[in-house]
Amino acid sequence: MKTFLTTILTDADYQPVRLLSLLRKIQSHYQHIPAEAIDILADALHIPRTQIIAVVEFYSFLHLTPQGRYDILISDSITDHMLDKENLLGYLSSMLKVKLGEVRSDGLVSLNNTSCTGMCDQGPAGLVNGLPLTRLDRPKIDEIAALIAQQRPVSEWPSHLFTVNDNIHKAGLLLDTPIEKGAAIKSAFSRGLPATLEELDRSGLRGRGGAGFKTATKWRFCAEEAAEQHYVVCNADEGEPGTFKDRVLLNSHANQVFEGMTLAAAIIGAKQGFLYLRGEYLHLYGKLQSVLQQRRSAGLLGNNILDLGLDFDIEICLGAGAYICGEESALIESLEGKPGIPRNRPPYPVTSGYLNQPTVVNNVETFLAAALIAVQGGDWFAGFGTEKSAGSKILSICGDCAHPGIYEYPFGITIEQILTDCGASDVLGVQIGGPSGTFISNKEFKRQLAFEDLATGGSFIIFNNSRNVLEIVQNFTHFFAHESCGFCTPCRVGTALLKKQLDKILDGHGSSGDVVELESLCQLVKSHSHCGLGQTAANPILTTLQRYPDLYAKRLKTISYEPGFDLDGALAIARRMAHRNDAGAHLSQVED
Repeated sequence: MKTFLTTILTDADYQPVRLLSLLRKIQSHYQHIPAEAIDILADALHIPRTQIIAVVEFYSFLHLTPQGRYDILISDSITDHMLDKENLLGYLSSMLKVKLGEVRSDGLVSLNNTSCTGMCDQGPAGLVNGLPLTRLDRPKIDEIAALIAQQRPVSEWPSHLFTVNDNIHKAGLLLDTPIEKGAAIKSAFSRGLPATLEELDRSGLRGRGGAGFKTATKWRFCAEEAAEQHYVVCNADEGEPGTFKDRVLLNSHANQVFEGMTLAAAIIGAKQGFLYLRGEYLHLYGKLQSVLQQRRSAGLLGNNILDLGLDFDIEICLGAGAYICGEESALIESLEGKPGIPRNRPPYPVTSGYLNQPTVVNNVETFLAAALIAVQGGDWFAGFGTEKSAGSKILSICGDCAHPGIYEYPFGITIEQILTDCGASDVLGVQIGGPSGTFISNKEFKRQLAFEDLATGGSFIIFNNSRNVLEIVQNFTHFFAHESCGFCTPCRVGTALLKKQLDKILDGHGSSGDVVELESLCQLVKSHSHCGLGQTAANPILTTLQRYPDLYAKRLKTISYEPGFDLDGALAIARRMAHRNDAGAHLSQVED
C-alpha cells in the first residue's frame, strides 16, 4: 500500500487540494478507502485524519467499507423510472444474487442506486466501476451477469454496453457555427482584450448554468480585483436530473470550451484553469486529457500561447457523486479537497474564490458561447433571442417524446414548438429546469423559453397523460432529501420533513391539515436555507400544489374530524419493537 500511495502522492505533488483526486484513485484500487491509507495520507499531506474522513463520508462514490470488485450503480432519476427501471433493477438483483444496497458475500459485486448518471436520453442507465451502462434491458443484464460470473475485467467488456450517443437532433446558433482552433484567442488579441470584453458585454451573454448572471460583468469584476493569482473554473458538474447537454458539448466541442476558458484567462489575468467534471462522466476523462495535450502541442495552452505572451493551462478535476457541487462555491470547496459545502456569500468567487483568490466560474455552454462571440462579435449574438435573453439555449430533452436528445433554440421559442419538434404528444406537463425548476401544465405551452418567462439550465423533462404527477413530485422530493449536504438545519431537517410529510399524504394517511402544513414547511425551507439546493427543494411541491390541488385532495383520508396528530402513525415504532402488526396494535381514528 505504501508504494502505491507514494506513487499517487508524488503525481499529486503532495498537495492537500488534490485530496479528492487521491481518494478517487484509492477507491478505484482497493474498492474503498482503507484506514491505513487515511493514516498515510494524513501524515503525508499534513492534514487531520478527521478532515479526510469527512471528505470520504461526504461523497457518495467514496466508501470506508469495501464495495464489490464490480460496483454497479443504477440511476434513480425519474426518466429511468419511466423506462421500467424498478423491474429491471429487481431482475439485475436476482441475476447477480445481491440485494440493493449490499455487497455480495464473496465481495465480487455490489449494487446500489445513484441519483442520476447524466444519460437521461438513453436510459435506463447505470454505472459499473464508474463507466456508463446505457439502454439497459434484460438481454444486456444477462450479458453483464455472465461477464461478472466469468470475472472478466470491465476493460474487456464489449464496447456496445458502454455506448453513449450525442443525440443532437437540432443544432442552432452555437452548434452550427464551429470555429478554428485558436480563432477566439487570435481575434481577442487582434481586437484588444478590453474591446473583446466590450463585445462580450454587447452580446448580452448571460450564464447558461441557470442563474443567468451577465458574463461580461462577472469577468470584469474579477479582472478588476488585485490579487496574486486569478483562476478560471469551468463547471461541468451538471447533476440536475434531466440535464446532459454539457456531456455532449465536452464530447464533441471540447476544443471550443477550452478556447472559451483561455479567452477568460486572458481577460481576467489567470494562469491556471480547472474543468470540474462530474464523477459520472469518467468516460470522458481520457478523451478530454487528449484534447488538452493536443492544444498544448499546438501552442494553444502552456507558456506564451501563440507567441502572444499569454501563459495559461487547464487541469481536469473529477467529482465524486455530490449534486451540491454544481453550486459554484461548493464546487470551489471540492476543488480545494474539502467536502462540497456551499460557502457564505458575500464574498463571491469573483473576489474570493479558489484558494481565496479572484475566480471566474462559468458553465460549459457559457464558455462555448464566449469563444464564438470573440470571433463573430457581440452584435451577431445579440441579434438572436429576445431583448432580455440574447442568443440561443441548448436543451437536454428527455421523457415522453419520440426523439430525446439535444436541441438548440433561440430564446423566445414557445414550449409548444419544442414539443412538436421532439415528437411529444398527449402531454400532461413539462418539468423545466430539472427538479429545482418549474412544472408547467398543458395549459401553459404558449409560454416562452427565456429568462423573463421560463429560465432553465437546460433540463426539459416531458410527461404524458399516463404519468402520475404526485409520483413525479415524490421522486424529486426524495432526490433533494438525499442530496442535501446537511450544512444548514432548514435544508437538512426541512427536506427530510418534506419527504416524510409528502409520503404520508401520498400513502393516504394525510388530512387537509397535513397539506396546509406541507405548504408551510415548503415556504420555511425555501426562505431559510443556506444555498440554492434548499431554496429550490420545495419547488416540485409548490408548483404542483398550485396547478393540481385536486390531486393532493384525492389522496387525503376521509375522516369526520381533524386529529391533532396521527395516533396510529405514532405507534409505528412501538409496533416494530414489539414485532406486532395485528389489529390490536393499531388505533382507529374515527369519531364515535
